[in-house]
Amino acid sequence: MTAAIRVAVIDDHPLFREGVTRSLSEIEGFEVVAEGGSHEDALRIAENLSPDVMLLDISMPGGGLAAVPLILEIAPSQKIVMLTVSEAGDDVTTALQSGAKGYVLKGVGSRALADIIRTVASGESYVAPTLSAKLLTSRASEPARKSDLISDLTIREKEVLNLVASGMSNKQVARQLNLHEKTVKHHMTQIMAKLDVANRTEAAMVLRDAIDRPLGTG
Repeated sequence: MTAAIRVAVIDDHPLFREGVTRSLSEIEGFEVVAEGGSHEDALRIAENLSPDVMLLDISMPGGGLAAVPLILEIAPSQKIVMLTVSEAGDDVTTALQSGAKGYVLKGVGSRALADIIRTVASGESYVAPTLSAKLLTSRASEPARKSDLISDLTIREKEVLNLVASGMSNKQVARQLNLHEKTVKHHMTQIMAKLDVANRTEAAMVLRDAIDRPLGTG
């Protein structure tokens, strides 16, 4: 038997939260291990319980978007799915750039939500179809300047960034490249400064953008 996917539901509306918890509990293969209603609850649950997937609202005390990078500092492998009413492109972009693996609108049905949680738990990402088209349109219109900055990185920095973008932690990168973990952290600090980004997720996105650009454009 496959182990149940352990889920935490963080939303400041008790009725909604209870509804999601009840719906998932009735579907085979899910165990709701925690509920919370604030930014602080999300951090505490990530640190103490390490759920496989955390469902996180945006509009709650402390702010869901602000919680994402803090959760990932505490628990770098935590998979986060934003479950929200917000269809704002900026919210979607901020959530994904901060490290969330999914973005789902609250009108979703319980079976569809279960499928999305399974998708994210398996290591894939998910964005509600109505939002992904909007996101692609806005990203296509952004200038590609940051991806040009990849050429400023040293060979070693590019090696480190490639491994980080593949999902490795600093410790795993250090082991792969036979370096001290402190050295990898130093390289990441340099990389983020050169690429003018705030965190490793944004750095990985810049690398992917550079790779996705057609040959001869950079």
